[in-house]
Amino acid sequence: VTLYMRGYAAVIRRQQYLIRCLGGYNSNHKNRMQSAIMGGSSLEADALNILRSITPTLDNTRHKGQAGKIAVVGGCREYTGAPYFSAISALKIGADLSHVFCTKDAAPVIKSYSPELIVHPILEESYSIRDEDMRGISAKILAEVQKWMERFDCLVVGPGLGRDPFLLDCASNIMKHARQSNVPMVIDGDGLFLVTNCLDLVSGYRLAVLTPNVNEYKRLVQKVLNCEVNDDGNEQLLSLAKRLGGVTILRKGKSDLISDGEAVRSVSIYGSPRRCGGQGDILSGRQVLSFDFQLRSVAVFLSWARQRAAEAELDMTPTMLGCIAGSVLMRKAASLAFENKRRSTLTTDIIECLGRSLEDICPVANEM
Repeated sequence: VTLYMRGYAAVIRRQQYLIRCLGGYNSNHKNRMQSAIMGGSSLEADALNILRSITPTLDNTRHKGQAGKIAVVGGCREYTGAPYFSAISALKIGADLSHVFCTKDAAPVIKSYSPELIVHPILEESYSIRDEDMRGISAKILAEVQKWMERFDCLVVGPGLGRDPFLLDCASNIMKHARQSNVPMVIDGDGLFLVTNCLDLVSGYRLAVLTPNVNEYKRLVQKVLNCEVNDDGNEQLLSLAKRLGGVTILRKGKSDLISDGEAVRSVSIYGSPRRCGGQGDILSGRQVLSFDFQLRSVAVFLSWARQRAAEAELDMTPTMLGCIAGSVLMRKAASLAFENKRRSTLTTDIIECLGRSLEDICPVANEM
């Protein structure tokens, strides 16, 4: 009997280890499963159906550009991967065109990653220009971006932007112009650093989406609400979005929390225990996704949600819908990638799973 119990205990330990490897098990696991079976809590978004409802069908009547034209503002000498991840993720999800506005040093590197990206080497850093030339160069950069702005369905600001003062100033001017042109913006990374120090860039702009991680969210709360992050995360997120005038915030975490100042929704299905650099950049291209992948995805889904809103009345704002769809897709892709790669999962592995994830949730075969 003793030997049998020892063997049984060993089996139990192996099962527990396997469960931890597959994403963890805690006291809330059973409750989450019951909520999913019963339709979820009042906060849990019907993410899969939302994604299906705003994803456009594929047919021969559409022309290039109708499925989305996304632009990424970011990329400097030190950071070329982030803008690439953002831009290529948008294409992998289904956007037709993806642009990157970056510095001249970053452009050849980003272009070498993929010929599918349209790269504009127009941004400058302080080290390469004289103080007396800054105003003229800044005006020239803005004029170049203005020529393209009306073509974009969404702007992603921040991936690999860096903290160079002149570069941040140029990004500020681009954001102001995008706002004047009513172009949606998804802001992540160094773009959040910029916004936290200049709230007027987004305050009151309901087409703006912020996708902060834990530390970025903490700084936003301190700046806007003049307090620390508390245990009542839902109410605090609601207050933060409301104080910013209806800006939509996607707070990335174990469960992604999303609010536009009117309501709070969560996305907690799927996921992966792996955290690798560049995940957040995928999310922005997809219009926001958990683990830092969401940003790229949100941009695409936001543009699709706006198209859907033009055709029919929606229960949520396009920014909320875009965040929810981007989050669930990113989580699905991260989960699939982890199934195959486990601890060696990289951002590129997750990107390669975006298409399959969207196909699993919203099959093209059903549209033909």
